[in-house]
Amino acid sequence: MTREPTSYPYRFERTTDVSSLRARFGSLEEGAESGESVAIAGRIATVRGQGKVAFADLKDATGRIQLFARQDDLGDEGMAEFKALGVGDIVGAEGEVMKTRRGELSVKLKRTTLLAPCLRPMPDQWHGITNVEVRYRQRYLDLLMNPDAVRMVEARAQVNSTIRSFLNDRGFSEVETPLLHPIAGGAVARPFVTHHNSLDMDLYLRVAPELYLKRLLIGGMEKVYELNRSFRNEGVSARHNPEFTMLEAYEAYVDYDDTMALVESLVRAIAEALLGGLQLDIDGTVVDLAQPFKRMSMFEAIEASSGHDLRGVWESRDRNALASAARAAGVGVEDGSPLGKVLGDIFEATAEKRLIEPTFVVGFPKDISPLAKDHRSIEGFTEHTDLVLAGIEIAPIYSELNDPAEQRARFEQQARSRASGDLEALVADDDFLEALSYGMPPAGGFGLGTDRILMILLGAPSIREVILFPTLKPGV
Repeated sequence: MTREPTSYPYRFERTTDVSSLRARFGSLEEGAESGESVAIAGRIATVRGQGKVAFADLKDATGRIQLFARQDDLGDEGMAEFKALGVGDIVGAEGEVMKTRRGELSVKLKRTTLLAPCLRPMPDQWHGITNVEVRYRQRYLDLLMNPDAVRMVEARAQVNSTIRSFLNDRGFSEVETPLLHPIAGGAVARPFVTHHNSLDMDLYLRVAPELYLKRLLIGGMEKVYELNRSFRNEGVSARHNPEFTMLEAYEAYVDYDDTMALVESLVRAIAEALLGGLQLDIDGTVVDLAQPFKRMSMFEAIEASSGHDLRGVWESRDRNALASAARAAGVGVEDGSPLGKVLGDIFEATAEKRLIEPTFVVGFPKDISPLAKDHRSIEGFTEHTDLVLAGIEIAPIYSELNDPAEQRARFEQQARSRASGDLEALVADDDFLEALSYGMPPAGGFGLGTDRILMILLGAPSIREVILFPTLKPGV
């Protein structure tokens, strides 16, 4: 065995892993030998002992086990090589499974092979990585030292599997749509732009797959979903990352009431799979997801949190009164801002963060919902619902707009907003309008922020905890 970094074997033939050894040989009596030789591999976690007997702990993805080295078994050279191992080295170990007199399941070594030396000092195993920025930048070390980081990876896989099973069982088809869009559409958001050299054209990283998924409804598919990566060139915060994972799903011949019921069931299924139950603690408040999710209008939510009833102000389109309410809520109002945007900003500033229990906020202004149908009873609103949990919006839900003339008018309104300086406003997608002119069935659709629901269910303080490699400013 050598520690020179030029010696990196191509492979190591393992016969088992740590968890399997513990399952098979955990009942060995103290001091007993199994008579069975095994080959395992993993990272050295600790090294201890001098003289003719020494020990190390080897850790693989399934657990940890002790390596027992004796000079009588390894010889002088083999023992010297074992003692040269350092914490962090990746090692292959071959030997007989046994249990020491102290009751420690071990592999009594016949041979060790250095597979990859650790050339930098590992973090202290007892204190781990205390600097949060280092944990995010060097996630590989976080995974090595922090069991919660590994649990996050496993939890995401479990959530993705649950989502797919839930929707597949209900007849939905999983699809894939483009990441590169010729027009940034599908959500009110600022996009990332890139350039395709061969075609000599600008393209945009997807802000949402919505308009492509709706094309599939036009094409005759009735239940579709995409578990997708999307990108928005916006701020970074505890709730926002420029690159994120989102579920979007659409179902023909239903409206947002049906889709709200579907989302409610899906959230319960995710919680049950992840937590083993439907109760969760949110900052000391016990939330029971088994109870029917609340429903309230945006006006009711604002009034409950601030005491201000803005229904009359909205109905009269009194800009001065609405601007006054916005200032009272600490919201700045720019000249020419659409009234719906002002009302939405008031809701976010006063009400959203107070909605701890799962709540459907039903109805959003048309100014900020350009892809949803007109509300059937509130003038100037759309059938757009936000599901809010723990004060965080996790799922917008629509009765989807399928009238091409109305959709064109909405795009034109968005163009006016963009001309006034709103860089998040939608750009008209003429190809989508052409597709829509062939007829799209009435439909309900939703997006579910999987990063956010993971953050909430795992009790993480920031979305960065549940994203393996969050976007960060360059650091030293």
